[in-house]
Amino acid sequence: MTTTAVRAAPVRPAGPVAPRVRHAVGRVLAALARSVAVFVPVFLVATFVTFALRSLSGLSPARIQLGEEATPEAVQRVEAEWGLDRPFLVQYGDWFGGVLHGELGTSWSNGADISTLIGLGLGVSLSVATFALVIGVLVGFALGTVAALRRTTWIDRAVTGFVTLISVMPAFVVGIVLVTVFATGLGLFPSAGYAPPEQGIGPWLTHITLPAVALSFDVVADVARQLRGGLVAAYRENYVTGAVVRGLSPRRIFLAHVLRNGMGPALATLGLKFPALVGASVVTEWIFGLQGFGRFANDSAQAGDVPAVQGVLVVSIVLVVLFNLIVNLVLARVTPAARRGV
Repeated sequence: MTTTAVRAAPVRPAGPVAPRVRHAVGRVLAALARSVAVFVPVFLVATFVTFALRSLSGLSPARIQLGEEATPEAVQRVEAEWGLDRPFLVQYGDWFGGVLHGELGTSWSNGADISTLIGLGLGVSLSVATFALVIGVLVGFALGTVAALRRTTWIDRAVTGFVTLISVMPAFVVGIVLVTVFATGLGLFPSAGYAPPEQGIGPWLTHITLPAVALSFDVVADVARQLRGGLVAAYRENYVTGAVVRGLSPRRIFLAHVLRNGMGPALATLGLKFPALVGASVVTEWIFGLQGFGRFANDSAQAGDVPAVQGVLVVSIVLVVLFNLIVNLVLARVTPAARRGV
């Protein structure tokens, strides 16, 4: 007579994984809710002020199309064609409704769709700004980490002096030097122009590398300074002392405690850096012959094209808010309070 042994399936103890996941999701959702709660009133106020600029400016499409010598009757006729004879709040309501649908109006200068014009320039500027941000984050994090790990040594002082030097160098000066050395002198990169990604990743990268490097210096300096300060401050916290007492390795202490709790200031710095790179690169775009977002904004302002300027401001507001939202979500995820059980 044989006996068949029935083995019970091993029971795995329920660990704290689910509560941790719920806590992490809750933290991210809370950060998202706070950001959205700030975004809605800021966006409403900013768009209202942006639209009110037309009335405050006193500019009119009739002055652009007919010249300063236009008769009052001709001015009224053109303004009626553009709907500018209606009450201000009615105009704002129509314009804001269009903004919510991605329609930013029509250019006073050439009658073209502003959303299309901004989209063309924004693609160029986003390419350069994204690459500049990547360079700035990688180099800045490397320099800030090295300075923090070798604090009070000659390496720390050398890194601090280097980032101080590059922080005061204007982007247009750096751009001219880069063109002179690497484009005109060595012929390694094109001196001007832009190639979209559809033409190949290689040509696209070669055209955006020099302007991205020129714009990245300020990002490198700010990220390195903020990260170095945050890491040095984190090393002084009690949870680091406790980790040393428990015998954790320096690498584990740095990765699990110091880095995750000290990188907050550096990440927060990026919240305004990326939109600034997109919108404040007018001179750099001129140097490298790029028809980007910043150059479009500058040309529109000089031409008195108020709808185009309003569209630029709206897009800038959206970029600032969205990128800060992303940064807040990243901060909520990667910089938790010190985990003493690690």
